[in-house]
Amino acid sequence: MAPFANRSRTRRRAAPSMTPETAWVLALLAVCVVCFVLNRPRMDVVALAALTLLVLGGTLTLPEALAGFSEPGVILIALFFVIGEALARTGIAYRVGDWLVARAGGREARLLALLMAATAALGSVMSSTAVVAIFVPVALRVAQRAGSAPGRLMMPLAFAGLLSGMLTLVGTPPNLVVQAELQRRGHEGFGFFDFTPMGAVLLVLGIGYMLVARRWLAAREAPRGGGGEGRRRRLRELAADYGLLDRTRRLRVPAASPAVGRTLGELELRARHGANVIAIERERGLGPAVVDTSAHQQILPGDVLLADFAAPDGALQAQRVVEAMGFTELPFRRDYFSRLSREIGLAELLVPPGAAVIGQSILELRMRSQRGINVIGLRRGGRLVDEDPLHTKLKMGDTLLVAGAWKDIRGLAGAARDFVVLTLPAELDDVAPAASRAPLALAVLAATVALMVSGLVPNVVAALLGCLAMGAVRCIDAESAYRAIHWQSLMLIVGMLPFAVALQKTGGITWLVDVMLAATGEASPRAALAGLFVLTALVGLFVSNTATAVLMAPIGLGLADRLGCAPEPFAMMVALAASAAFMTPVSSPVNTLVLGPGRYRFVDFVKIGVPFTAVVGVVCVLLLPVLFPF
Repeated sequence: MAPFANRSRTRRRAAPSMTPETAWVLALLAVCVVCFVLNRPRMDVVALAALTLLVLGGTLTLPEALAGFSEPGVILIALFFVIGEALARTGIAYRVGDWLVARAGGREARLLALLMAATAALGSVMSSTAVVAIFVPVALRVAQRAGSAPGRLMMPLAFAGLLSGMLTLVGTPPNLVVQAELQRRGHEGFGFFDFTPMGAVLLVLGIGYMLVARRWLAAREAPRGGGGEGRRRRLRELAADYGLLDRTRRLRVPAASPAVGRTLGELELRARHGANVIAIERERGLGPAVVDTSAHQQILPGDVLLADFAAPDGALQAQRVVEAMGFTELPFRRDYFSRLSREIGLAELLVPPGAAVIGQSILELRMRSQRGINVIGLRRGGRLVDEDPLHTKLKMGDTLLVAGAWKDIRGLAGAARDFVVLTLPAELDDVAPAASRAPLALAVLAATVALMVSGLVPNVVAALLGCLAMGAVRCIDAESAYRAIHWQSLMLIVGMLPFAVALQKTGGITWLVDVMLAATGEASPRAALAGLFVLTALVGLFVSNTATAVLMAPIGLGLADRLGCAPEPFAMMVALAASAAFMTPVSSPVNTLVLGPGRYRFVDFVKIGVPFTAVVGVVCVLLLPVLFPF
């Protein structure tokens, strides 16, 4: 009875008055949260600005402020971004998708369970956002084969991506943030698989929950392409989905045309006339061939331009360019793309969260000059954008149809930082740039995990050896490795970690813990855990899970100290609650990724996600003290 009595007396102590230093740090923290909610400016900019103000205000010394740059957890996150990209480049996820299609046999319940299990397994060692992005086209294909609506699989896919972060120490950045805070306070921290028992239970519950809840995911649209054949769409089908077959013109260039001898860049046909030149047919010795459409390509007499007029008045624009340039319009057959499939490729791209292209228009992307491909279609929320799509600012979740040479289309598969390849036509068989090295990638991953589990070397050293090995066996190159690192997330962590030191130095942690204990009254440690889950999950509705973990980890550990409990259950509760972002489509990037392909509304996530979040909270409160006693 004595220990619990001591806790009760401690909780009844009067809350300390807020000092000016505490008020300053909490006010700055509140401003950061508001900026995170508004997403203005970018979160990493906000974090670094706050870091600077803490130094200028005298709250932190310069070494304290810059300590995050040497934090092992931050470096470990960066290294696993690289390892995850190597796994993606070797096509492991695509092979898993093919295996799913074969094993599911067209049965929706079976494929849902397999899809969630496979996504969670890969997500436990890769970025969950990257895994979900890779599996979106896999899920579309699986839905097509089963004759199901995509919406019955897309939300389970997103939930599995979130649950994957609960399976291992490196499954998601919040786990490593909590680990870093534990070690900063002198505790040993978690092992690689310490999260696995709790995460496995939640994954099984998640699969069972979605098997029941999928019936409430109304089928608003049948899978595109129809049929249960389990095949990828062909070029003609992709072109038809974006209305390309109804607005494309073939224009012959006569010898007297003012376009002869000038380059495409000089003509500015898209900017002046709304004509997007997709391909140029040119007579060669053995017949017509397709030449590239780069800005320096010179127009010759007899060339045939394949031009897309995407504006609402496209027919009028086509007539004007014919008159202005003296072109002759030729018949356009609807099987055109199939006939030239060896030279012209199409692909559907998804704009992922955090992509640099967000906020830019199609014209500003300069895809033709920088990547050798043309953007010829734009969908938003499942609908075609036909109101001046060339000048439309891109948003997260938009899908683009692009055309170009197959080598350039294939190159997009490894450029997941700006775009995710959502649909590749059946005419392209191999999409992974390092597919032949998949066994080597799996071997390197297994060796890396074994080193981390064995404790022979520090986790950071094990991950660094894994990255170097991935490069040595050519699963990834240096340029792709640097692109794979999500620098915005790293800078966010580096900028926000010093807040824990600032709150501790100014008494802010003590004040926040007293507020929580006042809210729970004379509560038991389990009730305090429940309150910690609720608060963390609510904060996670408005800011990223990484920022949520950075903010809540010191509060959770302070709560454990005040109650005289072991820190591990409170630390893990923060990590799990930060990843429990099931309640809205904007509470996590993985939810946003499936919003369009699943044809969901905001309320769909609310009615499915809120009950499951409650289930996760109850299970965590019941099981965490068993796995990690108070």
